[in-house]
Amino acid sequence: MITYFENLLKEINHSISNLDETAFDALLNESITTLEKGNKIIVSGLGKNVPICDKFVGSMLSLGLDAYFLNTNSAVHGDMGVVKKGDLVIILTKSGETIESIYLTQLLKEREANLWLLSFNLESTLTNEISKQIILTLGHEGDMWNIMPNNSTTLNLIVLQALAMQIAEKMNLKLVDFKKNHPGGFIGEVLKNE
Repeated sequence: MITYFENLLKEINHSISNLDETAFDALLNESITTLEKGNKIIVSGLGKNVPICDKFVGSMLSLGLDAYFLNTNSAVHGDMGVVKKGDLVIILTKSGETIESIYLTQLLKEREANLWLLSFNLESTLTNEISKQIILTLGHEGDMWNIMPNNSTTLNLIVLQALAMQIAEKMNLKLVDFKKNHPGGFIGEVLKNE
């Protein structure tokens, strides 16, 4: 069992150490500018990326930062109304070939959203369509067949959570900002006297 964890950590370490730091810093700075202008950060994905997007949005909202999850399928059935000109939208797709994501990208361009791609494929339809991108490396998904969204979704979570934490730090958010949005549970109890 330990071997599985060791292999997982190797995959994560390899991918993160090859992350394009310049691209990540650009995404970070554009995210901050977007929020300061009164726009929001939107993440969009399908399948196993849905809970990853939800986690990012939950972290952002806990910090009092405007974020929203746009399900790639539901977008074309009325949810596009959440996207306003100037919003920053991060599209998650491992292959960059997901038909729904390609269609959504065209619609988001018409709305003049600031588009970013989070993917694992250097050459794809979406790497050609979306110029701003973070392309992660991945040697293996960590399942028996190297096909299940496993290590890829873990890496997406790590990158998005790093983005949320870096936004909070760069915007100089205080514990009181978090406390206002998290009055309940054990955390609320811990922060009661802060």
